[in-house]
Amino acid sequence: MGVIKNYNSSLIPISRAEVSSYLKKIDSSVLLSRTDKKILGDYKIEFEYELNNTLKNSTSLYKKFNVDSFLGNKKQKYIYNYADSNATLFLNFQGDLSYRSSQSDLENHSIVLGDLGFKLRGTLFDKIGYSIGFIGGQKLHGKNSDMVFAIENDPILKANPNFINGNNYFDFFNGYLRYQTKSNWLSLTLGREAINCGFGYADKLFLSNNTVPIDFLKLDLNYKKINYTFTYGSIKGDSLGVDLKSKNIALHRLNVRFSDIFKVGYYEAVIMNNNPFNFVYLNPISFITSADLNTGAKETMQNNTLMGFDFELNPIKNIALQSSLIIDDINLSTIFKNDVSSTDNKIGYQVGTMWTNAFTIPDISLMLEYTRLNPFIYTHRSNKDSYTHWGLSLGHNLPPNSDEIAIKLNYNISNRIKICLLYQFQRSAQGIYYDSITQQIINYGGNINRGDGDKSINYKFLDGDRINRNIITAHLFIEPIKQYFLDIQYQYKYNNFIYLSKSNSESCFWTSIQIVL
Repeated sequence: MGVIKNYNSSLIPISRAEVSSYLKKIDSSVLLSRTDKKILGDYKIEFEYELNNTLKNSTSLYKKFNVDSFLGNKKQKYIYNYADSNATLFLNFQGDLSYRSSQSDLENHSIVLGDLGFKLRGTLFDKIGYSIGFIGGQKLHGKNSDMVFAIENDPILKANPNFINGNNYFDFFNGYLRYQTKSNWLSLTLGREAINCGFGYADKLFLSNNTVPIDFLKLDLNYKKINYTFTYGSIKGDSLGVDLKSKNIALHRLNVRFSDIFKVGYYEAVIMNNNPFNFVYLNPISFITSADLNTGAKETMQNNTLMGFDFELNPIKNIALQSSLIIDDINLSTIFKNDVSSTDNKIGYQVGTMWTNAFTIPDISLMLEYTRLNPFIYTHRSNKDSYTHWGLSLGHNLPPNSDEIAIKLNYNISNRIKICLLYQFQRSAQGIYYDSITQQIINYGGNINRGDGDKSINYKFLDGDRINRNIITAHLFIEPIKQYFLDIQYQYKYNNFIYLSKSNSESCFWTSIQIVL
């Protein structure tokens, strides 16, 4: 909409101080709808201290135990809050109860999960921010087969050894310590937090929310229209089911805002295993791909390097266009060849558009995005350095050797009621076989955790066992009372197994009630 001209959505999260600076710009805008103004009002309460250094619009159960502290609708609720000229502290309790079920042509599942936890955050001397959150949960209803269904549809459960091993409980935490200069030209973060990277609207090619947060050290530099970030993190890996002692990722991201309507980004990353601290990759000012190839160590060919470019264009008010390219491997000498050597080149790309106030209707956003991932993108020949964390993609959720058309509609019915509709049409091909004649593995490059066999034959896009999917997802979010949330999701998936001349359908229902006090 052009309200925040210097905002860049390609690297998230941003600090609460940055959020407050953007809220001030939004508050002075005349372009807001009635619902937008109410949403802004909710944010001004939530970020009151960052905006005004006051706590007038907050309430604490520790200080005042009454009905308003539980059910009030106009103040931000805390178990405890504190602020002076040197330090702040905010403590919240969190409780969640969720019901998840699925129905398919093969089997049905249902499970009930409950969890309790807390989140503690604050600042020290206006330079250091800290946050820690923890939840502990348990299966309240369901069978072992239902636990398998829950694990396959929730990254938090998939990354929890207790739950995976058949125990009824799970736990999860994230947290960080962040140092930031007054003008935010430099910040240093150490901790565990979700990071999104890229301009994708339905999903992102570089870093997304398709797996759990990683542990990392991150350096951010900002000067006028240039933003640079360096991250060195630890991720979970295995090879054919065998756990790795260590698996790490180092990444750089450079953003340049050439104008208010044109932004460009460059991304590069390397995945390495069993080599947790290598100063070649700890160097924040370098070209990772070049550094990896010039280390002189034989292990360098076992690492998985990626690079990518993206841009976002806002040609007219309410319209945004983005395009992204990711290169997993490239060999310029074979890029135009039509033989087995061309499999050296593994790329993916994405184009998308976002239209706010779509069809001139306020509070509606419409997104259209096409994504294509060539065979073996994100994978690696050793299987140890796949672009994954807990076996899930760090990038786009689409498997390699696939493409997708995604149409997404968001509608803010009010500041407390929001709906999202998403339609995805996906084409994928997979299959891994052992050819007893040639004694080679034939892998069509559709499994992100299996990159072996990529040199066996001349693979083409969508070669292999072909599957088409039509997926419809509806999401309703309601906040009837401030910090009391009702989240309802329904998904219908129609799978057409073309290589088997058969099809099936499945539907999933997910509802949760969450309280944050």
